[in-house]
Amino acid sequence: MDNTEALRAIGNSLDRPSAARIYDYFIGGSTNYAIDREFAEKVRRRLPLMGDYCMTSRQFLGRAVRRCAELGIRQFVDIGSGLPTTGNVHEVADDTRPEEDTHVLYIDNEPIALAHSQVLLADTADPDRHHAIAADFLQPEDLWERVRESEIINLREPVALVINAVMHFIKDSENPDAVLAYYRQRLAPGSLLVISQMTNENPVNDDERQALIDLLEYYETTTNPGVLRTMTEFSRFFGDWPLLSPGLVYAPAWHPDSETLFSRSPSESRVIGGIAQKPA
Repeated sequence: MDNTEALRAIGNSLDRPSAARIYDYFIGGSTNYAIDREFAEKVRRRLPLMGDYCMTSRQFLGRAVRRCAELGIRQFVDIGSGLPTTGNVHEVADDTRPEEDTHVLYIDNEPIALAHSQVLLADTADPDRHHAIAADFLQPEDLWERVRESEIINLREPVALVINAVMHFIKDSENPDAVLAYYRQRLAPGSLLVISQMTNENPVNDDERQALIDLLEYYETTTNPGVLRTMTEFSRFFGDWPLLSPGLVYAPAWHPDSETLFSRSPSESRVIGGIAQKPA
């Protein structure tokens, strides 16, 4: 997809709210349109902290990528990467490793997300190390072949596979367990698996419980209907890989820094996540 096709894809994507652009709006980005903002404000009226939940996911991504780079990981595959905005994986990785030796492959199946990625990465990224391609998380064989063909990632070496704020758009009927097992099996020893999603664990009261149900109903009208999971329901996605400290937790409890939202009350964040490592 060249820039002309990318811009055409953007123009043809405005008949429904886009989950990627809604998320972009909630975290303060500018790659969104009136239809997305109207939907986001409808959600915010029902769930006032939704913007903070989305920002929590984005903050977790930054801290997780930084930790992966600190542990020596130099390759990142970001599935369901969405729209490039502040704190992209390649920016965090390069900031953590001044050698600028990290390679990042962004993957999304939404034409609108891919289009924006290609347009925006052209201005901010190193084409020898950073690239965006189209592939579907739920078609693992095809996706993995595209990763191999990209020549951005050496699959014989450890990779950080990032699936951030994606699993709440993958329903159990779509067999995510088998999909993730496929990816885990093909990653090299020492690789890291970074996953997060929104949770319906322990709502504070009946109103919040109903608000989370309403949230899923709202998203049925977007490009990406959703599902929420408890800690137990989510933990299986790491397989039998050991989790890095502090394990599977509410995202603000995962190595918080001075900017972490909900750091004093992580369970209010509605976001869970963790990192697991493939044994050598």
